[in-house]
Amino acid sequence: MKKIVLFVFISSLFLGCSNKVENVEKSFYYWKSNSWQLSDNEKARMRDLQVNKLYVKFFEVDHDENYGDFPISKTSLRYYGEQILTIVPTVYIKNEVFKNTNEKRIDTLADNVNFLINKYTKENFEKANPVTEFQMDCDWTLKTKENYFYFLKKLKAISKKQISCTLRLYPYKYPEKMGIPPVDKATLMCYNLVNPLENHSKNSILDLKELGLYLNKEKKYPLHLDIALPTYSWMQVYQNNKFSKVIYDNQKEILESLKKIKPLWYEVTKDQLAGDFYLRIGDKIKYEVLTPEQINQAIEIIKKNVVFDPETTVTLFHLDEEQLSKYNDEALSGFYTNFSK
Repeated sequence: MKKIVLFVFISSLFLGCSNKVENVEKSFYYWKSNSWQLSDNEKARMRDLQVNKLYVKFFEVDHDENYGDFPISKTSLRYYGEQILTIVPTVYIKNEVFKNTNEKRIDTLADNVNFLINKYTKENFEKANPVTEFQMDCDWTLKTKENYFYFLKKLKAISKKQISCTLRLYPYKYPEKMGIPPVDKATLMCYNLVNPLENHSKNSILDLKELGLYLNKEKKYPLHLDIALPTYSWMQVYQNNKFSKVIYDNQKEILESLKKIKPLWYEVTKDQLAGDFYLRIGDKIKYEVLTPEQINQAIEIIKKNVVFDPETTVTLFHLDEEQLSKYNDEALSGFYTNFSK
């Protein structure tokens, strides 16, 4: 009996102390491919919030039966040194890349990823701090985890850098089944919890009940965990009750011609051009956006159910002038500092 009481006491003490983040490193993801520099507003946001770290998507990797593995959506961003920044090259690799492959092809992939990262770093980010970390982003599955994990080990050996990866909530909850990626640390992605095309009544970016289902305060994940939170929104367009497109830009202008018909759902009231897409009267739009209150509620759930190290990086997705216009500096600052309260 004494042993049981002692174990319970030690466990509660360990979990209670570990959940406090003593030092939050603030950062953003930068996921745009078509912008060659930060806007004045984006620079100001970083200065005002004292954010000095950017996870920049350098490129994505796709696979084709004829062309093999190849890079797409390469970054155009260049950094001119207005602020001392730490840049973390980030690469999104489609899960298909690791299907039906072999070690020789994965070795080549690791070589090519390392080469391209170093090339873009030298060309575009020479005035930033020296790069010490690469982050890989992949939605690996049971069938691809061995190949993906082999790639991560190979990239670590070739690059001689610290390797981190993104971690979705499913593999976080089921590490025995999904495996522990062989990296130095992982960023827990606390969003995109619901399939947007299958559940029309929930906010697929962040649903608080779904978030709570994936988190378990009884277990400490065996890697250092950083956290990523969503500060983006999108519009899913349905024409003739069939999904047509996702719209990220010009949402304020589009909202002016929408009529709300039920929670999350709107109807287009006049024909209009939205970028390169034509919206017609009667089209339905599911508009998913998060209030500061919803994000702060998510932070409280995370704090109660995830065991942190004393120093943790909190990253907002993502640095985009229009997307961030929904939040003032006080709200954005709170998304970082609330992890220490």
